[in-house]
Amino acid sequence: MAHRRLGVYGSGMDEFDIFLICAPGLEPQLVAEVTALGFANPVTAPGGVTVKGGWPDIWRLNLTSRIAGHVLARVASFRAMHLAQLDKRARRLAWGDFLRPDVPIRVEASCRKSRIYHAGAAAERVTNAITETLGAPVDPKAALRVMVRIDDDLATISLDTSGESLHKRGAKQAVGRAPLRETMAAGFLRAAGFDGSEPVLDPMCGSGTFVLEAAEIATGRAPGRVRDFAFQSLPSFDADAWAALRKGQQPRGTDLRFHGSDRNAGAFAAARENAERAGVGPHVSFEKCAVSDIVPPDGPPGLVIVNPPYGARIGARKPLFALHNAMGQALRDRFAGWRVGIVTSDTGLARATDLPFRDIGPAVSHGGIRVRLHLTDPLAF
Repeated sequence: MAHRRLGVYGSGMDEFDIFLICAPGLEPQLVAEVTALGFANPVTAPGGVTVKGGWPDIWRLNLTSRIAGHVLARVASFRAMHLAQLDKRARRLAWGDFLRPDVPIRVEASCRKSRIYHAGAAAERVTNAITETLGAPVDPKAALRVMVRIDDDLATISLDTSGESLHKRGAKQAVGRAPLRETMAAGFLRAAGFDGSEPVLDPMCGSGTFVLEAAEIATGRAPGRVRDFAFQSLPSFDADAWAALRKGQQPRGTDLRFHGSDRNAGAFAAARENAERAGVGPHVSFEKCAVSDIVPPDGPPGLVIVNPPYGARIGARKPLFALHNAMGQALRDRFAGWRVGIVTSDTGLARATDLPFRDIGPAVSHGGIRVRLHLTDPLAF
């Protein structure tokens, strides 16, 4: 990246660093996603991926990325050895290039291996620099977040252009217990090889996250199509260009159906409501069914993917062995030709299915619990 004297990129720059945050462990899937979206030479870092682009790319990534949780615009970087230097250099930034004086902001800071070690003091200095040079109001609940990271004495300033986490698609209101975030579900679907060209079944669907994500992928629905973003309050925002971008994201048809079942009638009733709000109601089906009674739907084989209870959050571990064994037996007996993916924190429970897992993926943090995708090849006939 070409740096000015203070490393200011701003709204006038054609290209700057864009950092997409994801759940640690899903970086390879995010790299694959942004590559498919046309971004060359993505760079992986723990917890995310960096690409180069401009403000229209920021809008497109927020609209279309299924795996990223936030999209950050890197707007400035400079060396800061002490708080007075941070204050001085922050005041020299042309904040009006990338913030509006009438839009509330909040500043968050982190410090690592730096002589500035007090994150709260660093955030206060940058906040004062913004309010006293630009006049933007401060609100601890503001949607627009200015992020200051001081790492090895290098201060990097970013704007969280997403606002609310991107897992909040805007269509899903009802959720079950221990829900899997949509961004994580999309990452695990990609890790399992799902590209929208095969049916998906989740035999413990809860509020339908895997099923809805699969249906949206198959029909080409942009995940951010019905929500707002923080970048809409930046001076770089072009409402007409944004409207054209959203209009260009038209869904496509599919003959595939995506299936969910759950023994809890309330869970799949909520899943149906979520599907209708998401616009994929005609492409999904939900039914009340114990996992031991599942049967493959009509049509070609595809992917069974499930996030079963694993004891750490929902209850005791011991009874879950029988549940996993019953699920595994049903899949082995009836789902020849289907691949199976199980997301769990407990390898012992996964083994209780007696399924022939060919791959166990990297650990991914799910609400403080480290879960992995256990994946099979197509089950033998």
